[in-house]
Amino acid sequence: MENTSLILEGGGMRGVYSAGVLDLLLDRNIDIKYCVGVSAGACNCVSYISKQKKRNYRVNINYIKDKRYLSFSNLIKTGSAFGMDMLFDLIPNELEPFDHKTFIESNAKFIVGTTNCETGLPEFYNIKDFNTDGYDALKASISLPLVAKVINYDNKNLLDGGIAAPIPIKKAIDDGIEKHVVILTQHKGYRKSKTKMMPLIKRAYKDHQGLINAMENRYKVYNETLDLLDKLEAEGKCFVIRPSAPLEVSRFEKNKEKLDAIYNQGYKDAEKIAEELVKFLES
Repeated sequence: MENTSLILEGGGMRGVYSAGVLDLLLDRNIDIKYCVGVSAGACNCVSYISKQKKRNYRVNINYIKDKRYLSFSNLIKTGSAFGMDMLFDLIPNELEPFDHKTFIESNAKFIVGTTNCETGLPEFYNIKDFNTDGYDALKASISLPLVAKVINYDNKNLLDGGIAAPIPIKKAIDDGIEKHVVILTQHKGYRKSKTKMMPLIKRAYKDHQGLINAMENRYKVYNETLDLLDKLEAEGKCFVIRPSAPLEVSRFEKNKEKLDAIYNQGYKDAEKIAEELVKFLES
């Protein structure tokens, strides 16, 4: 699996689907050492590298109704609907301990994508150790517009990595990676449309023109990347894993039964194509 990337799309709670796919990869000992993720995809990738099967499942489903995890009251009190203290302190250190040691010793290259609010361009960070400042980049990557505060990190104002690079395969290509395994959270045939939130975005981020431009063009970037994936698949350079049917959940879904169902869908979808994936990786 040398010179192969693992690329993870975000998608809010649709990312539970990716958690199922990644657990199948762990069960099959498919260990890809170059990983790029944005938003929920980046969060899921952390437990893949630390080889903690079902940790993503437990984090997303066991605590989803805890107001400290995701709530309107969080948004009012802290400026972020997601509880950053719970996500990056209480959960990894107490409730669902993160295996820092295995993560560090994996020798994986883990790259987190964010969006620069001034330039509108993606900013990528190679996270080697979460015990230092790695969580700050991850916080920025999951900070969705309008429901999270702008994160200042690396002397830059950053937000959700899924804005500027919603499917961050170009980062892997730029780094010289030749083969790619891509996990999407939208079904085959999906195409993104213009956001209807632009009037609100323009008012809320009037001092961040780069972010406004990135939000206006996000649908174009997303759809152009899907076209690139189709081209790379035809050339035998890319293997895409995506939902076999549309995921009937919202970005902020709290229904545990629905989330459990899409986790199982992810695992089963990956299980069905596991042998093809192995052949792709060995070719």
